[in-house]
Order: sequence, then C-alpha cells, then structure tokens
Amino acid sequence: MNSDSALSALAALAHPTRLNAFRLLVQHEPEGLSTGELVDASGLSQSTFSTHLAVLAKAGLVTSEKRGRQINQRAELDTLKGLMLFLANDCCQGRPELCEPLLAELACC
Repeated sequence: MNSDSALSALAALAHPTRLNAFRLLVQHEPEGLSTGELVDASGLSQSTFSTHLAVLAKAGLVTSEKRGRQINQRAELDTLKGLMLFLANDCCQGRPELCEPLLAELACC
C-alpha cells in the first residue's frame, strides 16, 4: 500500500455511515451481507447508502458479487491488512517489543 491508497481508505472510513458499514461487513466475513441488509442496518434510503457504498468500493475496501438476484457485499480484508501494515510499518523505530501489545490485540482477529 502506498500513501495515496492509504489516504483513500482512511478518507472512505472517515464517515460514521461508511465506518459502521465496513465494520459490519468485517463481522460477517467471509459470507458478507446483501446490499439490502446493509441499507436496513444503516437506516438510510437505498440511494443515499449506495453513495456511501461507492466510496468504500472506490477505496478498495468493499467488493460486490452477484448471488442470484441479490448483490452481496464483502469487506476486502487484504486492503484492511495493507492499511494496518502501512500504518504500523515504521512502528517502534526498530524496537519490536514496543509493538507487542498492538500485535497481541490484533492476534485475536
């Protein structure tokens, strides 16, 4: 991940609706959720929510796949992993023991 893609992902997540939707999708990996389920969870109209979904997709955080008559949304965990590694890449300035608490928290994922 480079700075531009990290900024795009962070900007996409910097809105409560998009952050909540992404977190909900992460919770439902690997099966994902239908677009309708996400809309219902958001409490927004379909058209308003689709704008938020498009921002997440453009940032590479969400992918969609057609399942029968429904479109299923999934969190792109590789992008999440890349963002987390990008943010922590220079962590602790060569002193890995300082990052151990962070790594321990992420290990449960």
